[in-house]
Amino acid sequence: MKLFTKSKTEEEKLIEGCIAGKREMQRLLYDLYAKKMMMVCLRYAPTSFEAEDMMQDGFVKVFANIQNFKKDCPLEFWIRRIMINTALKQLRQKSLLTVSHETEEAASISSDDFSLTGYSLDELLGMIQSLAPRYRMVFNLYAIEGYNHKEIGEMLGISEGTSKSQYSRARAILQGMLERQEKTYKEHVISK
Repeated sequence: MKLFTKSKTEEEKLIEGCIAGKREMQRLLYDLYAKKMMMVCLRYAPTSFEAEDMMQDGFVKVFANIQNFKKDCPLEFWIRRIMINTALKQLRQKSLLTVSHETEEAASISSDDFSLTGYSLDELLGMIQSLAPRYRMVFNLYAIEGYNHKEIGEMLGISEGTSKSQYSRARAILQGMLERQEKTYKEHVISK
C-alpha cells in the first residue's frame, strides 16, 4: 500500500517524451520555448536570419542532449544556456567574435544610472544588434543574462578586465545612442 505517490509534473512528462523521441512532445517543447529562445538568439545574432539558424541549431542540441538534463535548474534556464553557447560557437566559427584585449582603463567610463526603460523592445534590440559583436556579446551576457565578468571571461576566452572594459564601452555606446534618439525626439516635438 502506497501512502504517498508523487505524480509527474507536465514538464517531467514533456522531458520524458522528448527523451523517448516522441515527435509530438518535441513539437510541444519547441512551441513552448521557441519565442523566448528566438529573443535570446536575436540579441546575439547580427541578423534575424542568423538568429533563426542559431535557434534551430540550439534546439537540435536540446533534443540530442535532453537525456542529460539533470533537473537541478529550470528547463528554460538549461535551454537558454544551450542557445547562448550555440550563438557564441557560431559567432566564433564565423570570426564575428574576435575579441580585442583592451586595457582596464576603459572600465572607468561613467557609471551613472543607465536605464533602458521607456523604449520599445524593437528599438532596444536594434540598438543592441548595432553594437560590434564583442561588445554585444559581453553586454548581453552581463546585463541581460546575469553572468559575472569572470564567467564571461572564461566563456569568451578573455580576461575579466577585458570583459569589464568591453561592457563599459558597450554601455557608453548605447547611452550615446539613447541620448541622440532623445535629442532627436525633443527637436521633433519642439518643431511642431
